[in-house]
Amino acid sequence: MNELRNLLAENRYLFSVDGEEVGLADYRVIGEQIHITHTEITPRLRGSGLGERMVRALLDTIRADTDYRVVADCGFVREFLRRNPEYAELQTR
Repeated sequence: MNELRNLLAENRYLFSVDGEEVGLADYRVIGEQIHITHTEITPRLRGSGLGERMVRALLDTIRADTDYRVVADCGFVREFLRRNPEYAELQTR
């Protein structure tokens, strides 16, 4: 089971799978924008698809819980958005 927790004081989301913390996403909120500045998956799990699962969960959470416009400062998130047009509206809110 996937879990995404927002650590507001740290401007960080933590991503866990089956109770194991496997990734993180750092962000900054500037006005009505959320800048996703960095994403990271535990090194031993890279290449397993967890990065895409985490970014999908992150964007779904932002879509459901906020009105922020997403700014992808992180190259991984920028590439995910390019390949997944169903999230395009998050960049133009």
